[in-house]
Amino acid sequence: MYSPEEELITIVKNAAVDMTASLPCEKIKTLLEMVEERFFHVPLTREEEGVGICAGAALGGRRSAMFVQSSGIGNMVNALLSLMQFYELPLAVFVSQRGIYKEKIAAQFPMGQRLPAILNGAGIPFSVISSPADLIVVAQKLPEVYADSRVHAFLLNPAIWEGSPAQRARQLDQRPIACMIPEQRREVSPPACSRYEIIETIAPYLSGKAVVSNLGWPSKELHAIKHQESNFYMLGSMGMASPIGLGMSISSGKDVVVIDGDGSLLMNPGVLATAAHLAPDNLTILAIDNSSYGSTGSQETLTGSCVDLELVARGFGIGNTLKTSTKEQLTEAMRSGSKGLKFIHALAVPGNRDVPNIPIDHITIKNQVLSFLTT
Repeated sequence: MYSPEEELITIVKNAAVDMTASLPCEKIKTLLEMVEERFFHVPLTREEEGVGICAGAALGGRRSAMFVQSSGIGNMVNALLSLMQFYELPLAVFVSQRGIYKEKIAAQFPMGQRLPAILNGAGIPFSVISSPADLIVVAQKLPEVYADSRVHAFLLNPAIWEGSPAQRARQLDQRPIACMIPEQRREVSPPACSRYEIIETIAPYLSGKAVVSNLGWPSKELHAIKHQESNFYMLGSMGMASPIGLGMSISSGKDVVVIDGDGSLLMNPGVLATAAHLAPDNLTILAIDNSSYGSTGSQETLTGSCVDLELVARGFGIGNTLKTSTKEQLTEAMRSGSKGLKFIHALAVPGNRDVPNIPIDHITIKNQVLSFLTT
């Protein structure tokens, strides 16, 4: 018996999509269950995080598709423009369009009804899929997304699924709840190094690895200290360093190191939960915490008053965490050859080193990292 959900999944598989990521939507709950079963799947904590993970996966040679509802586009626009479109990385976004058909939640109307205008204004191409017959449009346009390295949104009207025989009641797995109680705040001596000195210290341990560097001064400092073609220098999209690194790590056998910052991690802390869930054994997240937004004028972040990023990481389920404040502690942490997801909370003093801008264009950066990860 015909099922529009099965037809869409067949179309997606025929386009050689090999990774999906999603957040829930009641209107496509059956489709999401089937997507989770049929693909390597990443459950997300926030839509923007998913864009970063899919960007990293694209750099690792994967073809990704996201499944979200229309409200989620509001959380994705900047990353879609400043990351996916800027670096010319492909992503298909399947959007359950709320607020347009038999909608019972009034708060869904504003975003759902304005979504086409928002996408038009952002310059994001889209197709409106109003009925099962329109799924042919997906079959025609989806291969072009990956062939041309573009972003495309497919707006799915809830009427598509009406009367589908695929509707079912999912039985949730009864799994024991793993509860990790974070230890008390780990006390270390006050920070003795700047971010520049921290990058200098870890530089010998970055050779031959993919490195994702936070935007602004961290990327410029990394380029001045340890340029290699496997470095992905972020030029925008604050908060996306760890998601990109996570996407790389689940798409490549290469070791991946993320040089993230406290301000950036506070924007998307949920990525630590996603990383703990996926548990790649080739990812190290180095959170350089100088309690300031170093690239925007050194305004203080909340790690200076109330947030311990190591405890945050442990609370999200990352078991292998370390805190450092000296070069010796950092060297010992980086020297550890143990496999598994690792989170290093490196305390630092505020300040930027006066170094030149990165003299490499963004497409060259993308192509060099893509070549490293896929060969």
